[in-house]
Amino acid sequence: MNYDFDLFVIGAGSGGVRAARFAAGFGAKVAVAESRYLGGTCVNVGCVPKKLLVYGAHFAEDFEQAHGFGWTLGEAQFDWPTLIANKNREIERLNGIYRNLLVSSGVKLLEGHARFVDAHHVEVDGQRYSAERVLIATGGWPQIPDIPGREHAITSNEAFFLEQLPKRVLVVGGGYIAVEFAGIFHGLGAQTTLLYRRELFLRGFDGSVRKHLAEELTKRGLDLQFNADIARIDKQADGSLLATLKDGRTLSADCIFYATGRRPMLDNLGLENTGVALNKDGFIQVDEQFQTSDPSILALGDVIGRVQLTPVALAEGMAVARRLFKPEQYRPVDYQHIPTAVFSLPNIGTVGLSEEQAREQGHDVQVFESRFRPMKLTLTECQERTLMKLVVDAKTDKVLGCHMVGPDAGEIVQGLAVALKAGATKQLFDETIGVHPTAAEEFVTMRTPVDR
Repeated sequence: MNYDFDLFVIGAGSGGVRAARFAAGFGAKVAVAESRYLGGTCVNVGCVPKKLLVYGAHFAEDFEQAHGFGWTLGEAQFDWPTLIANKNREIERLNGIYRNLLVSSGVKLLEGHARFVDAHHVEVDGQRYSAERVLIATGGWPQIPDIPGREHAITSNEAFFLEQLPKRVLVVGGGYIAVEFAGIFHGLGAQTTLLYRRELFLRGFDGSVRKHLAEELTKRGLDLQFNADIARIDKQADGSLLATLKDGRTLSADCIFYATGRRPMLDNLGLENTGVALNKDGFIQVDEQFQTSDPSILALGDVIGRVQLTPVALAEGMAVARRLFKPEQYRPVDYQHIPTAVFSLPNIGTVGLSEEQAREQGHDVQVFESRFRPMKLTLTECQERTLMKLVVDAKTDKVLGCHMVGPDAGEIVQGLAVALKAGATKQLFDETIGVHPTAAEEFVTMRTPVDR
């Protein structure tokens, strides 16, 4: 049969754009449909604007610490609308880059909502297109639990476009998005409380990292309330919000921000017209080659709910394009040793196994840990401490995990991720000469295992 396209991609986020561009580069006839914004969550309402806001929040500390180095500053003032306007301008620039990337690689870009008519036909704005294969890369969407007054709360989608910085913010959630936004609001001067329904935030991260970050955030004056959850939200006569907690307490705020998980974006996609099956959590079910239960349809990225990170979606997009159109270059995606950063203030960087995961997997674990006050802070009043940790297999000497809480943790851990991917042993770390004086050298000078 003669199809309009070899590959039709629904969604122009990180994974969809990567798959489309490379497939087109390999000679395939490709179309991409996008109804919202080019670059997806990451570029528009995710990693990129979030990191810009984190940079903005960090200046408060820089001003404070400058005194110890002989600087006298006038009264610092922060203007939220300026930060948001400059951020918006940068995002528009990136949208343009994504458009050029697609168009210049020969992909047909359709700016409209795509819906399945059947397994080989997609409709965009009343126009029908046929495709040999369709790739779903529609991403995820934040969700707010179904409580009375939920319409008064916002998510990360709206937080990037608030007209003013709220004076009092409640952040609800215990994942990295909640922790990062609590740091942003707090750093920019809002009175911020983080509520999480369990014992301690950042479930799945190394225990030492979680505890250390909780201590550092508390030191900075961020109000952390664990084992706390909101039962209802009421809008008051003066426009403020009153949150009633499940334990009966009430908290007043000007903004209530929810980061309590993301759902797959499947709205009005017409999946019922295909043979695509969902897993128990509602994400699209795929095999290790991103093939759905319908032979002509594939899916990748946040919509499959595996590892919801931009570089993972990029790797998945690359794998799909190669497998379909350049099989001699195909390599499966390796989900081991994925480095991640949390842009909390201070940052977290991590790669490999946590101590808890290593023990669960049956490793005979040796732990090396270092906590110290960074050199930059020695001339200041700031008492912040950095944490570095290595998790080692005592039998093979292989380094299983690297964890850090402190300035530039993400930058430092990226280099260590290469070492872990290469299978480095603790001996290799020990024999590597450090860069002095840096915080990073601590990773190659930890000699004594921690007694557990």
